[in-house]
Amino acid sequence: MVYDTNPGRTHTSAAIHGELMTDVRARIAQEQAEAAERRRAELADQASSRYTARERVRMWERLHGLTLPRQPSPHLMTIVAKDTALTLEQVTEEQQRRAAARTPVEPKS
Repeated sequence: MVYDTNPGRTHTSAAIHGELMTDVRARIAQEQAEAAERRRAELADQASSRYTARERVRMWERLHGLTLPRQPSPHLMTIVAKDTALTLEQVTEEQQRRAAARTPVEPKS
């Protein structure tokens, strides 16, 4: 039995399918090219005006594996704004919207 020592790998072992090494290399290169194209498209989408500020910030978070900071962080907020083609004000508004959603509403007496 062949065990894959890299669980993050998207391709299967050549020994399982009996592929030639040149075929395996070509398939892996094709998979990498497709992954790079998907990433390029996703990066373009995060700055697309087709999406709302909320959607763009969520895309940015997913692509970069980070979340918008809860406290103002001018440096990171500027990076998010630049990458998403939003204004710093729009990113700050999204941050504030999230903070308001986390704040429990006290019942009126």
